[in-house]
Amino acid sequence: MRVLERIPTSTRGQVLALAGAGSAWVGAYWVNGWLWDWVLHDVAGLDPQARLTEALRFFLYDTVKIALLLVGIIFVITVLRSYMSIERTRAMLGGKREGVGNVLAAGLGVITPFCSCSAVPAFIGFVAAGVPIGVTLSFLIASPMVNEIAIGLLLTLFGWKVTAIYVASGVLIAIVAGWVLGRIGAQRWVEPFVFQTTLGGEVIDSTAALTFAERIQMGAEEVVTILRKIWPYLLVGIGLGAVVHGWVPTDFFTSYAGAGNAFGVLVAVAMGIPLYSNAAGIMPLVQTLYDKGLPMGTLLAFMMAVVALSLPEMILLRRVLRPQLLGAYAGVVGVGIVAVGYLFNALLA
Repeated sequence: MRVLERIPTSTRGQVLALAGAGSAWVGAYWVNGWLWDWVLHDVAGLDPQARLTEALRFFLYDTVKIALLLVGIIFVITVLRSYMSIERTRAMLGGKREGVGNVLAAGLGVITPFCSCSAVPAFIGFVAAGVPIGVTLSFLIASPMVNEIAIGLLLTLFGWKVTAIYVASGVLIAIVAGWVLGRIGAQRWVEPFVFQTTLGGEVIDSTAALTFAERIQMGAEEVVTILRKIWPYLLVGIGLGAVVHGWVPTDFFTSYAGAGNAFGVLVAVAMGIPLYSNAAGIMPLVQTLYDKGLPMGTLLAFMMAVVALSLPEMILLRRVLRPQLLGAYAGVVGVGIVAVGYLFNALLA
C-alpha cells in the first residue's frame, strides 16, 4: 500500500487497471479447458471419445487459448517495443559495413515492428537511408521470420529449448543470407527507382516523447489491430489443426514428412510456401502436427517457410527486386531453412 501511495493518482489508476486486466487474463486462461469440457460433455452431452467431439473441443479450446496468448504477448511486446522505433533502427543501421551490419540488422529485426505486408516501404526506407543492400536483406528476413509473437507462442506451447532453437536458427539464416546476397552484388538487381528515393529531413525518433499512458494505449490498439488482421488466418489454422487432430491418420504425415522419409523436410518446406499466414495463424497446425509425431526440425522448417517464403510476400518484394534477386533471395533463404530442418532433426533425434 505504501508503494501505491507514492504513485501519482493517474498512474496508480493505470497500474490498478493493468493488474485487474492481468488477473482476468489469468483466470480466463485457467478455466478455458475446464469450461469447454463442461459445455461439450455435460451441457451438450457429446461423447468425449467421438472424433467430432475431439475436433470441436480442439477448435474451441485452442481458439480461446491462442487468442488469450496473442492478447497478452502483443500487448506486452508492443509496450516494450515502443522504446525501439523503426526510425531509430534505420538510423542505427545506416552506414554499417557488411558483416557487423548483418549481425546487428538480424538482431534488430527480431525486436522491431515489421511484417511481410510492409516489406516494400521498409526496403525502400532502409536503402534510401544508406543501409547496404545485404544488411537490409538481413533485417528483411529476420523481422517476419523471428518475430516476438512466434517466440511467445513457442515458449508457451513447446518450452524454452525449442524456442531457443527457433530464434538462433532464424537469426543465423538472416545473417548468412544477407551477407551472401550482399557479397554477390545484389544491388544491381534492385529496381532503379529505389535508389532514386530520398528521405526528406532528419530521422525523427517518433517514440521518444511517449508517456506511459500513451504506450499502454499503443499496446491496446496494437492488440485490436493485429487481431483484426489475423483472425481469419488464425481460425483457418486452428480449423485445419482440428481436422488433422480429429480425422487425418497419423500415418499420412509420418509417410510424407515423418522422420522415416529422407525428403521430409523438403516436403514440409514445399507445403509451407503456398500458404499465406503468419506465426500466430500457423502455430495451431504446427502443434497438431507435432502431436502427430512430426520431428521438430521438420516443423520449424515448415513454419519458417510459411512466414519467410510465402507467395504473397514474394509478390510484394517483386515491386522492388528484379527476378534475379528475388530468385536468389528465395534460394538462399530456402537452402538455409532446409539445412536448419535437417540439422535440428539430427540434433533432436
